[in-house]
Amino acid sequence: MKLRNMKFALAVAIGAVTVFAIPEHASASITAGMSAIISNCLSQSEGLVIASSDIALTRAAALEVDAEEQKEEKKDTEEKDEKFCGYTNLGLANVDNYLNVRKEPAEDAELIGKMPAGAGCEVYDKEDGWYHIRSGKVEGYVSADYLLTGEKAKKKAEKYIKEVATVTTTTLFVREEPNTECTILTMVPIEEELTVLETVDNGEWYKVEIDDEEGYVSGDYVEISQKLPKAMTISEVKYGQGVSNVRVDLVQYALQFVGNPYVWGGTSLTRGVDCSGFTMQVYAKYGVYLPHSSRAQPNYGRRISAGEAQPGDLFFYGSGGRINHVAIYIGGGQVVHASNHRDGIKISNAYYRTPICVVSYL
Repeated sequence: MKLRNMKFALAVAIGAVTVFAIPEHASASITAGMSAIISNCLSQSEGLVIASSDIALTRAAALEVDAEEQKEEKKDTEEKDEKFCGYTNLGLANVDNYLNVRKEPAEDAELIGKMPAGAGCEVYDKEDGWYHIRSGKVEGYVSADYLLTGEKAKKKAEKYIKEVATVTTTTLFVREEPNTECTILTMVPIEEELTVLETVDNGEWYKVEIDDEEGYVSGDYVEISQKLPKAMTISEVKYGQGVSNVRVDLVQYALQFVGNPYVWGGTSLTRGVDCSGFTMQVYAKYGVYLPHSSRAQPNYGRRISAGEAQPGDLFFYGSGGRINHVAIYIGGGQVVHASNHRDGIKISNAYYRTPICVVSYL
């Protein structure tokens, strides 16, 4: 009896229970002895009791953190699920060539960008027949007559989604073949987006499109995603600051054809034109007659540095040091050019690939 009661008291003490049951028929001596044992056990196990309590609190805190993290992950997943190609409230340019983006909701407001057919945007609100949108780096207003929203936008957007490789290094080489031993076709800057034509060697390389050429980039230096086309920024060229009225007029004339088709060997600014056909036809309107060859056109003007370029000058690009593409500088670090069959006439960063030379004719 004594041994069993002592084991009971000891077990209760070690379990950190503060209320102990002592049988009523136990003697005073047993009670006193057990009290001493309990006191001693509690004293020796104090650290254990405290540690057990700390562990319990730590586990509870960890569970609480885990629950919060799971809640945030679920929220993030739901938000991603709600987005369509990165847009929460998708708008889609429903036009044949391009949709003008203006600074204010009015037809005579300043033109600040152009959305090509199928370009996506975030729609903020609508007022008086205009949508307030953001597409790429352009935020402004577009006519509600030419913008699809909701399920109609998502359904039509499927035909315009493309796989894009975004450059993540300062300068990326575009190579002739998917290896580092071959010829470098050109170099493209960080954040430039290249259309992916094919995935090679499980993503070690990607075949991409550069104007009407094809090349390869290393998968180590690009980020792959599914995207819709986006608006192109336009900074209005104004008279003054050394810019003549001829240059301003030439740029505005060239921009009228953004969105029109690219046709190899073509010379029609409306029905189809290639890069040198585009510059040839635009310049002809201003009395400068150039041959239908990007390689020959530099010979008819004065070569200048890129830093000297003014609106209306021509930027020439190429592969392996040989010129095979030309574009019109429109100011603000941008060019307009007949790019390829997929994009037609469009606006690009003037350094979307490394220029070989810049030539002035005006």
